[in-house]
Amino acid sequence: MYIIRDIFQLKFGHFRDARTLLDQAVRSGIMPQSESLRLLSDFTGNSYRLIFEEEFKSLADYEQSLTSGMAEDEWQNWYERFKQHVDSSHREILKLLS
Repeated sequence: MYIIRDIFQLKFGHFRDARTLLDQAVRSGIMPQSESLRLLSDFTGNSYRLIFEEEFKSLADYEQSLTSGMAEDEWQNWYERFKQHVDSSHREILKLLS
């Protein structure tokens, strides 16, 4: 099992707008399909972060998610609006050992 974390550092004062867009994406079903999806925000450390945490059985499943759902026009349009609230981002790919 692999855990993928996409971590977005939001611009100061943009959390509420980014959160609204994220809620819309979840309601409309355009978030990439995975074994599980958790949406997290910071509690300590760097402020104004949104974290998408997903689980995949294999890296091939993750790649399939990237090349299918994220290629859709609806996702691309949503992501263009979301990016306006982001200062930077990075991704972690972790392997679950047990």
